[in-house]
Amino acid sequence: MHSQRKAELFLVLTTFIAAWGWVFSREAVQGMPIFAFLGSRFLLAAIILLPFCGGKRNQFRLRQLPSALMTGGWMALNLALWIYAVATTDSIGEGAFIMSLAMLFVPLVGWIILKIRPSRYFWQALPIAVLGLACLTLFKGQIQFKSSQLWFLAAAIVQAIYFCYTSLYARSLPVLPLTAIQLACTGVIGLVLSLLLEQWPTTISASTLAWFAASAIIATSLRFILQLVGQKNTTAANAAIIMILEPVMTVFVAAFWYHERMPAIQIIGCVLILSALFYYRWRSFRALSN
Repeated sequence: MHSQRKAELFLVLTTFIAAWGWVFSREAVQGMPIFAFLGSRFLLAAIILLPFCGGKRNQFRLRQLPSALMTGGWMALNLALWIYAVATTDSIGEGAFIMSLAMLFVPLVGWIILKIRPSRYFWQALPIAVLGLACLTLFKGQIQFKSSQLWFLAAAIVQAIYFCYTSLYARSLPVLPLTAIQLACTGVIGLVLSLLLEQWPTTISASTLAWFAASAIIATSLRFILQLVGQKNTTAANAAIIMILEPVMTVFVAAFWYHERMPAIQIIGCVLILSALFYYRWRSFRALSN
């Protein structure tokens, strides 16, 4: 029981770090090109993870490389869309809730990719989530997407695709090498996009470098380790429910750091999305345990 409570505490800490990761990223891209930040951050995270990829349990065969690279490509596209949205949004709390919809897009994407029909709980939760998204995008009495919301929505859809392919290949690939390859793919693709599309500054301030270091070391490497330890020592159901806290944590962090305030209709939208996610995950795991 003690180890399970410790694991759950690690997962709550993971969601808190993830929420601050939004702030770290937002601050870092104020002083450096967004794709340069993305590429450097994830390439550094891959290098930090590399020493942990040795041993028999992490044995990786060359024929498995194409599958790992393919999932890395989807991860890179997901994060490229996400970092662009973070750089252009005026509300990271709102963006976090839109991104949380990725877990509800997974059954739809899985239906197409893996031929797994969604459960009835998904169809029950989906209208609530769509209504919540509508409330988030309600301006002057009509639904109107801001450009950053569309980027977040695109990132959420791509994240669902990435999640499905990773779930498919993670059954036969060792987790740590797979993660390191995915992080490295994101890093390389981010740096290539930066070289093609961005003008690098001649100098980068010390504060920007500090935010970058916090993003790479705390919000990426440390977060991954804590999440891995937490998931290893608790049930999948507990982990999934706890991870829903991330957008909630992000709203509180954004309110504290940026003094972001949401109108009442958007708060209702966040509550509806959170309710849909909680209901779907709770009912799904109860169905599996019965």
